[in-house]
Amino acid sequence: MAVMKTPGVYVVEKNAFPNSVVEAATAVPAFIGYTEKAANGNKSLQNVPWRITSMAEYRTYFGGAPLPKFVLDEKGTPARQDKFTFYYNLMLFYANGGGACYIVSVGDYGGDIEATKLQDGIEPLKKEQEPTMVVIPEVVTLKDADCYSVQQAMLQHCGYVMKNRFAIFDIYDGYKNRKDPDGDVVEKFRERIGSEFLDYGAAYYPWVNTSIVQENELSFLNFDTGKLKELLLKELEDSALPDAKKAQVKEYVDSLKDGLTEVEQSTLHKVLSQTSPLYAQLMNDSRLLLNLLPVSAAMAGIYTLVDNSRGVWKAPANVSIATVVSPAVNISHEEQEDLNVPVSGKSVNAVRFFIGEGIKVWGARTLDGNSLDWRYINVRRTMLMLEESVKNAAKAYVFEANESNTWVNVKSMISNFLNGIWKRGGLAGAVPDDAYSVHVGLGETMTPEDILEGIMRITVLVALVRPAEFIEITFQQQMQKS
Repeated sequence: MAVMKTPGVYVVEKNAFPNSVVEAATAVPAFIGYTEKAANGNKSLQNVPWRITSMAEYRTYFGGAPLPKFVLDEKGTPARQDKFTFYYNLMLFYANGGGACYIVSVGDYGGDIEATKLQDGIEPLKKEQEPTMVVIPEVVTLKDADCYSVQQAMLQHCGYVMKNRFAIFDIYDGYKNRKDPDGDVVEKFRERIGSEFLDYGAAYYPWVNTSIVQENELSFLNFDTGKLKELLLKELEDSALPDAKKAQVKEYVDSLKDGLTEVEQSTLHKVLSQTSPLYAQLMNDSRLLLNLLPVSAAMAGIYTLVDNSRGVWKAPANVSIATVVSPAVNISHEEQEDLNVPVSGKSVNAVRFFIGEGIKVWGARTLDGNSLDWRYINVRRTMLMLEESVKNAAKAYVFEANESNTWVNVKSMISNFLNGIWKRGGLAGAVPDDAYSVHVGLGETMTPEDILEGIMRITVLVALVRPAEFIEITFQQQMQKS
């Protein structure tokens, strides 16, 4: 207040309430991958984290899906030439409740997917405060050694560099059964993911067969027309069709080429689908290949959905996955035991099919399954939210006087925030004193030397909510009473 030198009445306003803590966002994933383009007008967005809220926005800045190209062997079995799946993974994210997210485009469809580019895409995220998850769906298309290297970099970014993010992983070759001749894909992941910052990540197995790519999105344009003609003509030669019908179908097969109008393409595709079993089978097999996707993007959507509807303290499990036809591998109750509670502690969450219920996420553990502190995903993510929220609010008191008035304000600010979280079910306890406590002050959290050195120490104790992962119901007979 200014010094009073002139006689008169002076009004002094005093704040009655402490500053408030703004709850940090929890459901903002950052996706890193390859896109058709990356531009905002004439400005390049390559390696620039760019916030979007819908697939419409994604298409505006990053373009559409790639044109998948397949090669055919002598039996007519298709194999995909390119491995760009980022667009389809984003569709899976939004189909499962996704909202705001960041896109880091590291390249276009003109080259190959490279580990160095995907890993370099993590670096720009250091300058962004909002993202809370990191997802790189295309990392599983790399060679196994490169895949694990990028996944370790994701863990390091989340747990060591930023300390406020969570990584969602897929199992490399996660469409394979654990008894595959090439080895147990889950054990390989556990051996290669390392042992650092495991509580900052969660892994999911198996991959899923989706319905993202529809039948009308594929045609003969996705194949080498020369090889396709050869196979279709051979099929026609061996078929039992009348000669007149054969001649008619041959005419259509001979007209296969690039450069046809959309109407001609559509007509030719429909005719071949109806007259050639091989062509129809090729379309179906190719669609199934495109729809086999890792599940991490869907999980990012489910995290977002659960956070927005129930809160970050609700475990993202026992939730159905949308636009998924089936898991790539069916897991039984007994087979999940080793996934959930392994000796190594590196828990892998299962995606399972239940008769009458559909396909559900059936696991809620981090990779640090042996830790009683950070075993559960919702516990780790809730603590990240509390830490980030309180840290951001406490910045207002940097350089304030380190004395009792400031301590009271800080304690009131944090206590009010935690009380709101407790009322919403985010903290365990029948009364607030059981759910949290905040300590700050000389003789309580600080020594006189701390004050001389300009240090204010605040201790926050919270009782976090843990999921009822195992429910035991006991039945026992009792004596007849009447």
